[in-house]
Amino acid sequence: MKIFVRERMRSEEGTKKPRFRVVGVQGGDLKIYAKRIRKCELNALAEHTGAEIIYITRDGEGSEGKRAAA
Repeated sequence: MKIFVRERMRSEEGTKKPRFRVVGVQGGDLKIYAKRIRKCELNALAEHTGAEIIYITRDGEGSEGKRAAA
């Protein structure tokens, strides 16, 4: 089983906000109901389910996915 996550743009180290966003889960029978998750929570999920955590990097530009101006 694999859990795919990416780091959120608005979260910074020491802000006490969840730093990761779950993008998807492959294999297994795991449902995650949280939109944002802390690293310690991710590690606990991976440990108990035997999943591997895959960290997805961002391109840094953020231009993809924006709507065209109307």
